[in-house]
Amino acid sequence: AAALASGMIPIADGSDLGGSLRNPASFCNVAGFRPSAGRVPSWPSLTGWFPLAVVGPMARTVSDVALMMSAIAGPDPRSPISIEQPASLFSQPLERDCKGLRIAWSASLGGLPVEPEVLRVLESHRSVFEQLGCVVEEADPDLSDADEVFQVMRAWNFELSYGELLQTAGEQMKDTVVWNIEEGMRLSGPQLGAAERKRTALFHRMREFMDNYDFLAAPVVQVLPFDVDVPYVTEINGEQMTTYVDWMKSCYWISVTGQPALSVPCGFSANGLPVGIQIIGRYRDDFGVLQMGHAFEQATGYWKRRPEL
Repeated sequence: AAALASGMIPIADGSDLGGSLRNPASFCNVAGFRPSAGRVPSWPSLTGWFPLAVVGPMARTVSDVALMMSAIAGPDPRSPISIEQPASLFSQPLERDCKGLRIAWSASLGGLPVEPEVLRVLESHRSVFEQLGCVVEEADPDLSDADEVFQVMRAWNFELSYGELLQTAGEQMKDTVVWNIEEGMRLSGPQLGAAERKRTALFHRMREFMDNYDFLAAPVVQVLPFDVDVPYVTEINGEQMTTYVDWMKSCYWISVTGQPALSVPCGFSANGLPVGIQIIGRYRDDFGVLQMGHAFEQATGYWKRRPEL
C-alpha cells in the first residue's frame, strides 16, 4: 500500500483474512478490495474449501482495482469454490446511476469503539452519498458471534497451515503467530462445529439485512494510522483490546459474512492522516461495490491527494 501511494508501483495484489487489503489501503489513501470468496481463485492452497481468506487487488483508483480484477477473477477448476462468472464482468463501465440506491450507514457496526476523529471524517462525508442520489439510513447489521467465529476459524487455519512448522522452527516465529497456532491446537471438534453453525446463521442474518439495502457504509479501521514502532493498538477510547487483532474488528467482522468490501479514500484527519470508508455489498455483488466506490471516489477526489510529509 505504501509503494502504491508513493507511486513506486501502479497496482498490487494481496490477501485479506481479517483486513490485510483494506486496513493498509485506508492508512495509505489508496483503494483495497476484498472480493467475495471464490471470486479470485486461489491455488495452490492447503485449504481450498476455506473461504475466510481471499486474494484481491489494491490500487490508487477503483478503476485500476477493476482492471486488475478483470485479469485475476474468473472460474478455475483447481479452486473448488471459484465463481463461474467470467473476469470480463469487471471490464464493463464503472459509471452507474446511483439515484435511489439504499445505503445503510453504520458508524460503529453496532457498538465498536471508533476514535472520534475517524467518526468525524466519516460523518462529514455521509452527504456525498446523498448528493449522488442515494437514500441513506442509519442501520446496524446484527453481527453478534462474528468475533467468536473469526477467532476460532483464524486459529484453526493457523494450526492447519503452520502447525508442523511450529515444531521445527518455532523459535524463529513471532510471538503473535505462535499464539495463533497454539490457539488452534487447543480447539475441539465441538468448538469448530459451533463456529461453523454460527457463521452460517450470521451469513443469513446479513443476507436478510442486505435485502433492504444495496450497500452498507462503515469504518474500515477504528483508529487513525499509528506510529510504525507501535506493534498494534492496545486500546480504543479507553476500551482495552484483548488480543493483537481486536482493533481490526471493523474489518474482520465483515470478513466472516462473506460480503465483498472495498476500502476507498474518505479524507484526512485534522493532522493530515488518511481515513478510508468501507463500502460493503450484497453477497457476490463485487462489481456493484466497485461501481459505488468509483462514484464516491469521483465525487470526492481524495485519490488525487497525498498526505503531508
